Amino acid sequence: MKRRTDVLLVASSGGHLLQLLALADAWEGCSRFWVVEDTPDARSLLHEESAFFISFDTERSIVGLLRGLPLAVRLLRRVKPSVIVTTGAAPAVPYAWVGRVARARVVYVESITRIDEPSLSCRLIAPFAHRIYVQWPELARAMPRARHVGAILSVQ
Repeated sequence: MKRRTDVLLVASSGGHLLQLLALADAWEGCSRFWVVEDTPDARSLLHEESAFFISFDTERSIVGLLRGLPLAVRLLRRVKPSVIVTTGAAPAVPYAWVGRVARARVVYVESITRIDEPSLSCRLIAPFAHRIYVQWPELARAMPRARHVGAILSVQ
């Protein structure tokens, strides 16, 4: 079944997922679909959401990336997102690449843990992203295309 989805949200589990969940007000009232690493915490946090839980090789490699591309193509054909929002990490890369080709807007939010240099997933997604948000002014200075509008989570 194919359906038009407003927002596709893609993240690995743990902190990446928590940061994406912290932005929930941004897509309130929009249809959404999640693609998240299959872990008990992700399943618990998203138990009331439409989601596809992926297993992936945690080793960052070309083979892992290439393995994720066909799955991203199939899923994007099915949910037809208008926008893809991701906080990374490795599982997000093929969805951003395929999403851009499929004419979805791609928004990347860099992790709060990245203060002065971008993550590998950010460097791989940035050429395909319509918008890149960073959570530290130092990183915004290092990435001229990025926008700094503050932190998602408070750092204390």
